[in-house]
Amino acid sequence: MQQLLHLQQKRFGNENVLTVAMPCQSNKEDLEDAKLVSETFGVKLLEINLTDTYEKLEDEINYVLKEDLSQESKINIKPRLRMTTLYGVAQTYNYLVMGTGNLCEIMVGYTTKWGDSASDINPIANFTVEEVIKIGKILGVPESIIEKNPSDGLSGKSDEEKMGVTYKEIAEYIENGKTESTKMKKIENMYMKSKHKREKIPTYNVNRKNYLKERNK
Repeated sequence: MQQLLHLQQKRFGNENVLTVAMPCQSNKEDLEDAKLVSETFGVKLLEINLTDTYEKLEDEINYVLKEDLSQESKINIKPRLRMTTLYGVAQTYNYLVMGTGNLCEIMVGYTTKWGDSASDINPIANFTVEEVIKIGKILGVPESIIEKNPSDGLSGKSDEEKMGVTYKEIAEYIENGKTESTKMKKIENMYMKSKHKREKIPTYNVNRKNYLKERNK
């Protein structure tokens, strides 16, 4: 996110860039980091606290289901609430939503479908974590942010703890076709299980003419 913020600032100007912090039962440190980055690059930051919204939604679903949501469901609802919030703000201001997922995350499906994977544009989607960090250093992202252990801020675990593989191992497989053998199997399994996140929604294919589509390619 920090690297993208600076790229947006350079391309569109500070007055046309808006950042949104959306705490949702989150660590206070994450909000402080968001403030640091926005201050560093001189862009506006909105704070929209989603904790009460999330808790009311969770309670309502649990009441209807007559059982508690699974832990993963709870974790994934939060980025989906954030996506809804971002698009509400963006549509109101006629803005685009900038994606922040990198190549390593995308290839193993370490994203929430219709959550943090939803965006209008994503300039870093084809860069590994290591490459994104290098970009951040070049652009002047604060060192404390660059050195921060990547985590979703929701599960209480780091990304690598949750995945069971490191970003370095994922990047090695992407770039060289190999890494530690047991990790290769895990990465391959994650890739296959998450294919639906990278593909279009399956639909029933009807063999028909579509002049509107053909005339406006």
